[in-house]
Amino acid sequence: MKPGKLMAAAGALLAALSAHPPATAGDTGFANPLVRQRADPHVTLHADGWYYFTATVPEYDRIELRRARTLDALGAAEAKTVWRKHASGAMGAHIWAPELHRIDGKWYLYFSAGRADRVWDIRLYVLENAADDPMEGQWVERGQLRTGWESFALDPTTFVHRGQRYLAWTQRAPGGGKATNIYLAGMDGPLTIRAPAVLLTRPEHPWEKIGHEVNEAPAVLVRNGRVLLTYSASATDASYALGLLSAPAGADLLDPASWTKSAAPVLRSSAATGQYGPGSPPARTARPTSWSTMPAITVTSPANRCATRTATRAPRRSAGVPTACRTSASR
Repeated sequence: MKPGKLMAAAGALLAALSAHPPATAGDTGFANPLVRQRADPHVTLHADGWYYFTATVPEYDRIELRRARTLDALGAAEAKTVWRKHASGAMGAHIWAPELHRIDGKWYLYFSAGRADRVWDIRLYVLENAADDPMEGQWVERGQLRTGWESFALDPTTFVHRGQRYLAWTQRAPGGGKATNIYLAGMDGPLTIRAPAVLLTRPEHPWEKIGHEVNEAPAVLVRNGRVLLTYSASATDASYALGLLSAPAGADLLDPASWTKSAAPVLRSSAATGQYGPGSPPARTARPTSWSTMPAITVTSPANRCATRTATRAPRRSAGVPTACRTSASR
């Protein structure tokens, strides 16, 4: 892709996700912060009119859901624990980055978890609920979501584009090494991918290798004729930053050549705004007639105090989406 097109893609992202100084409710129409002490936030607005919120909890031991009629109300909404980690074996530690999705008439929670006896053996897992209301019914464990090889894996997200469902996630390469990369695969349903997966991005720029060699937490937005995939890079402290991949909306998303990677982060720490370590951005789905979202942003502060920030702008009026922060000890 020509540099001009990449700049246009980055501009489209920043037009929707414009970082600005810490806001007040008067600035964005939302209370700020929204939800405290939650990392890896995911928000979805369902057809029932509820905003559903889930995120990593500080204890890494359970998955919670909360809902509210407005984004403002999420911080005060009651959090319901819908699943807890196992006392032993798989899914026994590091319950991270849940995402809630409605697929083919059922609810699914995608998340990452380690073993109780080997906490860093982290893999992808899925829960399923056939109830109309995700706060009710039974969440059934559907097991590990197999990616084609066994290694450290986390941050699964799923999306549909042009009639095809995809899974994007973070994983160490099949050949080993400690760097984490981002992969993409088509899905045959909510529980299985269609092999083989393709490598979309790996840490290569200096800003992606501070503290650790990290590309993680993919999130996807289709806008203005382009598929935008944001990801997080470097250690989860003030070094954390947001990168961008871009592909034409009509391209073959499983062809790595369709994607262009920004050489510089699109969001990074700012002493001027008091926001540090932006990243981990999966939040989506809003009323398209009023405003549209970009991924929520995980931010921290030099003192590692969690606070949520609004960080997006709508096409017709200024608006924010919930952001949650993770401390540098979160991963």
